[in-house]
Amino acid sequence: MRRFPPSIVFGALSASLTMGYGVLFTVVGDYRDEYGINETEIGMLIGAGFLSAFVAQIFIAPVADRGHARRLIMLGVVANFFGLLLMAFGTSLTPLLLGRIVSGVGIGAAHPAIRRLVILADPENLGRNLGRLLSASVFGFAFGPAVSALLVGPFGLAAPFLVVAVANVAIFPFTAAVTITEKIDGAGHRLALDLLRSRVIAGAVLLGATVFLMIGTFDALWDVVHEDLGTNDWMANLGITLFAAPLVIFGPFGGRLAQNVGPFRIGALGLTIGAAFIFTYGQLPSGEWIFTLGLVHAVSDGLTLTAPGVAIAMAVPEERQAGAQGLMGAAQALTAGITAIVVGGLYDTSGRAVAYGTAAAAMVLLIAIAMVLAAPFIRGKRSTDFSTQRDSAKSVR
Repeated sequence: MRRFPPSIVFGALSASLTMGYGVLFTVVGDYRDEYGINETEIGMLIGAGFLSAFVAQIFIAPVADRGHARRLIMLGVVANFFGLLLMAFGTSLTPLLLGRIVSGVGIGAAHPAIRRLVILADPENLGRNLGRLLSASVFGFAFGPAVSALLVGPFGLAAPFLVVAVANVAIFPFTAAVTITEKIDGAGHRLALDLLRSRVIAGAVLLGATVFLMIGTFDALWDVVHEDLGTNDWMANLGITLFAAPLVIFGPFGGRLAQNVGPFRIGALGLTIGAAFIFTYGQLPSGEWIFTLGLVHAVSDGLTLTAPGVAIAMAVPEERQAGAQGLMGAAQALTAGITAIVVGGLYDTSGRAVAYGTAAAAMVLLIAIAMVLAAPFIRGKRSTDFSTQRDSAKSVR
């Protein structure tokens, strides 16, 4: 087991954690048909996981910085295991909702701790390693529907959740073979919100939130837009899976690029290009054109979306990594949830062009604010040394 780098071992664990999300998104229609859960309740079910993950990343994730990262990962895996069991065997809204909340808390607590350990294990290659984690998480989410497709028909709704739950527990023991020296947060910070006093960190969090403003827009509108445009079913259904593929392939390279060239430079460039794609989706005449452009968009995102996480890792002291990564994750979850509601409403009331155009304008605004906040970091040397980046962050408090 010692042959595998920490980024590979913890990447496999991250993939197994996010796989449950992919399974859920593909079986909610079965919940409706078999258990009588309506569309509003399905929305509650999906939203509850993001909200619980938001809470966990704000209030629980900083505990990992006090020397409890492995313990927090273990508890997150256990919580996710029981949450998946509830979603496997629940037949009404209450147990399913409870399972989604428990699972969301577990994943929200575990992921920042995982990122902390991967960053500290090899700080000189943090960009590549965070890219591997992104690739693994995206792969897990994209593979979830395949698990559902293989198992639900012959074995029932519980089967994919049970397989994912067992995979979570089976992979976790491999993390014990990874030796990592942690630097502990001796100040005992209960929350990571004080980090936002650094303009650089605030800028990185904003850049991360912009990523999920784009993702929230893409996910919320993709299916309804293609349905309204009369796109072939195979093209609409395959689109999100194909969109995820470049993120899996190019994630490590994109992370290394962000670390070497500068995470704000790469992140701002990639997200500005992403905003142009989002705007263009509102102008194209057919679903086939949107599908084709989406494949190009995916390659751009694969090369750049790791950048905000790299910016956080480079700007935050070693002992505050979990809290900082959790802070960005919480901002992303909240942004995605709000965006899905807003752009969905705009699409219903004002049409496709207004919905996509508003999202693109909001992205450009957040990118501009992030770049202004992070100006001292951007002007600094391109270094992976934590002390240098920490001094850059402190200088703007």
